[in-house]
Amino acid sequence: MPVPHAPEFRRRAVELARLGEQPVAQIAKELNISESCLRNWIAQGDADDGDNGAGQGRLSTDERAELAELRKKTKRLEVELEIVKRAAAYFAKENVLPK
Repeated sequence: MPVPHAPEFRRRAVELARLGEQPVAQIAKELNISESCLRNWIAQGDADDGDNGAGQGRLSTDERAELAELRKKTKRLEVELEIVKRAAAYFAKENVLPK
């Protein structure tokens, strides 16, 4: 797996592409990255900047982080709920008086 590029490198690449002085393909070639990679960075930058039209429904970086945190929390709560359900069933079974 390739090493991720530094955020500053990504930001600068997106700025160059947004200037429109050179085609995206040429900028990507000069930076030794794929054109699709640069286009993805541009789209993510648009989403982060709140440009919903160009972001094409992408989540911003902050929204992605929040979503990941909420998924972790949901998983933890599901595990806790399962423990409570099993404990309740166990204690309900134990508290039944014989006739």
